[in-house]
Amino acid sequence: MPADTTGTVPSNANALLLQAIALRRCVTAVYNRMHVKLAPHILFTKHDDVFVDAVTLLRDGQPPREIKLGTFKLAGLKDIAVDEDGFKTDAIFNPHDIKYEGVTLFVVEPN
Repeated sequence: MPADTTGTVPSNANALLLQAIALRRCVTAVYNRMHVKLAPHILFTKHDDVFVDAVTLLRDGQPPREIKLGTFKLAGLKDIAVDEDGFKTDAIFNPHDIKYEGVTLFVVEPN
């Protein structure tokens, strides 16, 4: 039986991201058909959907041109896995940003 290559959002995606944030571990996933490695900093809700703000470390095996915090809709992250690599909280992340007010599910601890 051939493997399903469409990618799926694991039923425990929230738990995987909570674990990664708590342990400061990177995650790998497929987002918009690209393989990404992310350093997740915060899990939050917006309009009843769950999102993660993360620093993209690799996109299809290559580092991005610039380091920035991206917002990823959890429903769009496929094949999520917690990676062995750790990360440090990036200075570009502001946990007190107004967009997180009252909607934060879990946030990374400062370094």
